Amino acid sequence: MPQSITFHGAARTVTGSKHLLDINGRKVLVDCGLFQGPQELSQRNWTPFPFSPHDLDAIVITHAHNDHIGMLPKLVREGYSGPIYATPATIGLCKISLPDSGRIQEEDAGYHRRHGTSRHPDPQPLYTESDAYEALKRFKPVRYFELQGLPGGAQFRFMPAGHILGAAFAEIYFDNGERILMSGDIGHNDQPIIKDPTPVDFAEYLVLESTYGDRLHPKGDTKERLFEVLNRAVVERSVVIVPSFAIGRTQELLWYIHELYEEGRLPRIPIYVDSPMANAATLLYQSETDDHDKDMRMDMSEGRSPFSADLVRFVRDRNMSKQLNDMHGAFVIIAGSGMVTGGRVVHHLRHRLSDPGATVLFTGYQGEGTTGRKILDGEPYVKLLGDEIEVRARIERLESLSAHADYQDILDWLANFKTAPKCTYLVHGEPEAQDSLKKKIESSLGWAVEIPEQGQKFDLF
Repeated sequence: MPQSITFHGAARTVTGSKHLLDINGRKVLVDCGLFQGPQELSQRNWTPFPFSPHDLDAIVITHAHNDHIGMLPKLVREGYSGPIYATPATIGLCKISLPDSGRIQEEDAGYHRRHGTSRHPDPQPLYTESDAYEALKRFKPVRYFELQGLPGGAQFRFMPAGHILGAAFAEIYFDNGERILMSGDIGHNDQPIIKDPTPVDFAEYLVLESTYGDRLHPKGDTKERLFEVLNRAVVERSVVIVPSFAIGRTQELLWYIHELYEEGRLPRIPIYVDSPMANAATLLYQSETDDHDKDMRMDMSEGRSPFSADLVRFVRDRNMSKQLNDMHGAFVIIAGSGMVTGGRVVHHLRHRLSDPGATVLFTGYQGEGTTGRKILDGEPYVKLLGDEIEVRARIERLESLSAHADYQDILDWLANFKTAPKCTYLVHGEPEAQDSLKKKIESSLGWAVEIPEQGQKFDLF
């Protein structure tokens, strides 16, 4: 019986990861993510699944970003009843992010119903907070390097991917001994807090992310660049607003600020994390020691947590969040969402984006069509909460702070392979990035590379 893989998401786009393996007639889905970004992409979330949820036998999750997990509640609501395998840290993050996502879906639908701002006469959420809790009941923890059986006679193991807490490569072994390595998202070496990506030296098939396939992260020192921005805020007694991803980016920022404090280079200014999800995720980053690198382990053992209450103030409720609008002087607001597609950062930017004394510091990838991309691209006005807001604040970008490997990181990681895979499939990238990485892999390594289209199926053997 032929084994195959079909790409139902993150094909010629960055989001919506859903990769379906057919293993001896049994169906295993790797990741089940939301499409994010422009309406033509996000609208796909509302179309029927291209497979029957009832027919799936198992799900393997590489990490807890919404573009990899965000459709699980809908999948379970529509009939999936099997196991969802993930690392313990990924499950911990899913417990935070999935109910939050369901709650936002309900709030957005309610807002559109009250204000008549939807094309639909009775807008409904994609799924609810209750649906998310039902999905969480299906999760089963699998620790790094622990073998776990799969339907169809396969088995798999997770290996640290260095992307965010709990992120893993999924190495899936078929019953004939061949394997397919699902990269999820690959981090880059020397990120703070978490371990580096695990070197891999062999796989017959490789599904590889390509988000930064046409780009290199700047060589500048992340901490030095952050110091420049924050020190200027101290001198000018101004606010810095950081649209930041709740999982990963927020914790890295706090790590670098902690180091600047420890070195005595930056006075202790108020740092506010205004995101319920980021607050909960930060506690998990502190407690999940299996993912900590040696520097984080050492700091924690010596009582120098970068997340302690004397370094950062966690905003607990909306009233406290609103009070930040009346504050003056040097301080930092770190709030989601990272691409300014929702969350409390939208309210802060609506209040301060037109202030030439304020600074907006972007710290990660901004998808096409997002408000964050529009601000970075220099658009003079952006729409926030229905209002056109003039962009007069100073706009800065910290490009070297990224949870994704750039193309050189990817090529260096691929160089660990002793034998070329039979085929490498590039996913999770915009077309230009994928085309560029394909050429680089073919020219430097001589490997066979495919870029799947949405819904395209490949027989493996």
